[in-house]
Amino acid sequence: MISADQFQLENLALHADEAGIVTLTLNRPAKRNALNAAMVEELIEVFSKLPRMGARAVILRAEGPHFCAGLDLVEHHQEDRSPEAFMHICLRWHEAFNKMEYGGVPVIAALKGAVVGGGLELASAAHIRVADASTYFALPEGQRGLFTGGGATIRVADLVGKARMIDMMLTGRVYKGDEAISVGLAQYLVQDSEAKALELAQRAAQNLPLTNFAICSAISHMQNMSSLDAAYAEACVAGIVNTQAPARARLQAFADKTAARVRPD
Repeated sequence: MISADQFQLENLALHADEAGIVTLTLNRPAKRNALNAAMVEELIEVFSKLPRMGARAVILRAEGPHFCAGLDLVEHHQEDRSPEAFMHICLRWHEAFNKMEYGGVPVIAALKGAVVGGGLELASAAHIRVADASTYFALPEGQRGLFTGGGATIRVADLVGKARMIDMMLTGRVYKGDEAISVGLAQYLVQDSEAKALELAQRAAQNLPLTNFAICSAISHMQNMSSLDAAYAEACVAGIVNTQAPARARLQAFADKTAARVRPD
């Protein structure tokens, strides 16, 4: 059984149920859950360990009215970091977000309020993003004299396209509601993002772990390859996943016509 006692957490809170669904909470509400250096280190610790602890899915949520306001600018200003020091801070962000995206455990982000700057970089590392009516997305780095350092040029640009990302940074454009969904910033817009995230996590947790591992790691890896290399890698992964012993009962159920059918509603 996964327990918060297995981690050293001050800026995050963790709870796991008996089904292996982990709820990870950003827990700096007074700072709109801005990412300080310590929180990033905790994210690295959690997402380094969870895949090896039997986690079946992760719900990433936040305490307070906002998901994440991005980089803790007060800490950044007070630290007066050198270029080298801030480069290493950015590399730790990449370490945390890569472990989320490539770790092989489904991560569903329950969004609300501000999802801006580094908060959007964090959300974009999740596999599924669920927004509510209060959720808004922005990249205000341009107005603050900054540049993205946590992967927006990779993940956010992949979600919305290069032109939209440049527009967001140059002009401070804010997306919310149906428009945010239409450009790809989230996959769901609902009244209660946490309830929907739990529903999706429970559904994903019913899949075989090896299948989820492939979905939540191999696809991202293949996106970084040439088409020829990706085709070869896909065939190799399919060879392993599609012949796994635990899948045989599910295939038998399909053959016997006792398995659930894919239907539009």
